[in-house]
Amino acid sequence: MKIASLAELKKELAYLNEKDLRELIIDLSKFSTDNKAYLFFKLFEKENPGIFVEMVKEELESEFQKSNSRNYHFAKKSAQAVRRKLNKNLKLSKDKTAQIELIIFFCQKLKEYGYLQFRHPVIDNLYNSQIKKINTLIAKLHEDLQFDYVQLLEELAEIDHSI
Repeated sequence: MKIASLAELKKELAYLNEKDLRELIIDLSKFSTDNKAYLFFKLFEKENPGIFVEMVKEELESEFQKSNSRNYHFAKKSAQAVRRKLNKNLKLSKDKTAQIELIIFFCQKLKEYGYLQFRHPVIDNLYNSQIKKINTLIAKLHEDLQFDYVQLLEELAEIDHSI
């Protein structure tokens, strides 16, 4: 079975009435927690723009608290698991500033919970790839916002060298 293109789906959605659209959206939200989370953030971000960032930070913080960083193997596995959660949540937001804040938060927590002390190549590469993502996202921002985030990025670079 061939799946319709996005353009074809848009055309078909235009023919649906409000009630049918609502039912379709509710059905989609039942299929996965990702769909439900996306719908939740889109509905409530108008009232509270920072709700997405705060909820994701809380989720990441709890993951870091539950993680095992006693030796480098478990630390590596835990860091990768938290990063997967981060990446999953980053897909829910198109706001570059929110993405930057979450990646910076992740990098700060890697340091705070002692993951970087192991000097494990996988953890170091994971950290460095997040720094590269931040650089890429900062380049897409307005100059005024870039300045603020460049300072935060420099602090992360200092954190990296202080170990």
